[in-house]
Amino acid sequence: MTSADYAIIIEPLPKDEGGGYVATVPDLPGCMSDGETDVEALENVHDAIACWIDEARRLGRSIPQPTRQRRYA
Repeated sequence: MTSADYAIIIEPLPKDEGGGYVATVPDLPGCMSDGETDVEALENVHDAIACWIDEARRLGRSIPQPTRQRRYA
């Protein structure tokens, strides 16, 4: 499984919180990243997914399977 297998939710951040976008991965608790643009947030979250999976393996924890189909908006 790769980072592209996981559903990613990208949402705008309010201007009073600095603006930009946040990308979260519902199947991987706590896995998220942000960026000034939605594209940057998406690129950054792929790195976060890889780090999340690497750390879970290092700790001997199970890695959740993707539960959602990848969708394009």
